[in-house]
Amino acid sequence: MSQRPSYAVGTGLFIVLGFAALGYLATQTTSVVNQSRGPSYIVEAHFANIGQLKERAPVKVAGVRIGQVQSIVLDPTRETADVKLAIDQRYDKIPDNSVATIFTSGLLGDQYIGVQYGNSKKTLADGGTIALTRPAQQLEEMLGKFFGAGGVADNLSGSYRVRARFTNIGALSVGAPVKMAGVAIGSVQSVQADPVKLDAEVTLSIDKRYSQIPDDSAAAVFTSGLIGTQYVAIQPGGSPDMLKDGDEMVLTQSALQIEDLIGKFLVSGSSADKKGAEPDNAGKH
Repeated sequence: MSQRPSYAVGTGLFIVLGFAALGYLATQTTSVVNQSRGPSYIVEAHFANIGQLKERAPVKVAGVRIGQVQSIVLDPTRETADVKLAIDQRYDKIPDNSVATIFTSGLLGDQYIGVQYGNSKKTLADGGTIALTRPAQQLEEMLGKFFGAGGVADNLSGSYRVRARFTNIGALSVGAPVKMAGVAIGSVQSVQADPVKLDAEVTLSIDKRYSQIPDDSAAAVFTSGLIGTQYVAIQPGGSPDMLKDGDEMVLTQSALQIEDLIGKFLVSGSSADKKGAEPDNAGKH
């Protein structure tokens, strides 16, 4: 009879300790522990995508906490998130060309902002802006990079739109990267079938930083690797006139399907066999 109360007490203590451990882990993996630590100054950063970043999330340099996220506001005119960072006053020597990136703690942890120092002699002051930013990496983008597609370019400086027509786009989809010399300069904004011309009209959203693309450039639909996702590659032309918002790219190359490649291989192989067989037949006569 005396053992039952001891079992009940032990079970109760185990449950209490379990809840205490869960509470401690919750405070360590959320922003509860990210409290202000003395005087601070405010700097801004603009991100194309903040993922699950929350207010009071830590700001770190080399893994060391130097501040926290004070506020997150959407800028509807630029389609970016304006993030204000409260940096501890003792860290007042951050170069103004530093880079702010949104990272995730572990696999399922909270997100935070990591700052990588630049080499400028000028430092960020109260009210300053971190101009160079990298957005949060979404799971879809990471899977895309795994299969070789790569991520799309940040659209922080605005974009202009050009159209291109293809007889076959393969598996090209909205959001696919637009690349030039292998570097992402934009993304596919829309894909529509033209019921009159019976082709696909693709609208490309290109970052305004890349506004010096000749208007006789060619656009082609390529595939990343053997089974990767598809993207649009732009090969610059030599025209002195540049593409402008609303222009249409005339030179295009449609996607190559694996069936077409196999067909070409079989046809070329058959032709070679026939040519190689002719001398043998001739020698028998």
